[in-house]
Amino acid sequence: MQVEIITNQNMKIAHIKSDKIVISDLQSAIDLMMTVKYEAGIKNIVIPKNLITDKFFILSSGLAGEILQKFINYQFRIAIYGDFARYTSKPLKDFIYESNHGHDVFFVDSLDTAVKKLITSKVS
Repeated sequence: MQVEIITNQNMKIAHIKSDKIVISDLQSAIDLMMTVKYEAGIKNIVIPKNLITDKFFILSSGLAGEILQKFINYQFRIAIYGDFARYTSKPLKDFIYESNHGHDVFFVDSLDTAVKKLITSKVS
């Protein structure tokens, strides 16, 4: 796993890169947060959806809720980017819609949009 630091409008964002899945369960998500926090001092993360296990996107598994609650509890913000069109679950689409209207969790189509969402939704 590589952590690329993106600086935009005085905000530092950790862009996660890897050739394998980075978030496979709750512990791997916590490990990611702690790695980013202690190695880079950052609490804003952008990650491509292909680095997250498919189980995350099956809401009935409970994994997404469990992981995203930890992000919020630890005061991290995350933007997951990629093509979500293949997911046809109405509950997932509703979850994505609601998340995108908050301040901490976003599901968007591109890295640029992910960075912009984190910057423009920053709570003062």
